[in-house]
Amino acid sequence: MSFLKNMFGANEENQSVSKVGWRQLTDLGQLNEIVNVSTEKTVVIFKHSTRCSISRMVLKQFENEFDLQDKIIPYFLDLLAHRDISNAIASRFEVQHQSPQVIVIKEGKAVYTASHESIEVEKLAAFI
Repeated sequence: MSFLKNMFGANEENQSVSKVGWRQLTDLGQLNEIVNVSTEKTVVIFKHSTRCSISRMVLKQFENEFDLQDKIIPYFLDLLAHRDISNAIASRFEVQHQSPQVIVIKEGKAVYTASHESIEVEKLAAFI
């Protein structure tokens, strides 16, 4: 059973020990915080579907490759638990909803978005 968890699962326990240092995005008011913080430091929002094996695989790869601590502020959104926030992100930052998806925010605006296999940590370095 643990073999399957390791292979397929980024459960909540695994997320809490991630080297990424996720800030959980759980409240619509945090979008204002993201806009404000992004004027001083690059913000990345990772939108994840906990029911999607592709999303889980991309998340795990992202977390394994992430080496931008102290350079980027990472936010994590569980789409299934917070669909309202996902919809607000699409509207506020003028991006089409996808899952999994990363959105880079600078100066209060989305400057880059990628989804599925196009999500690569090395591409984020260009926005620091």
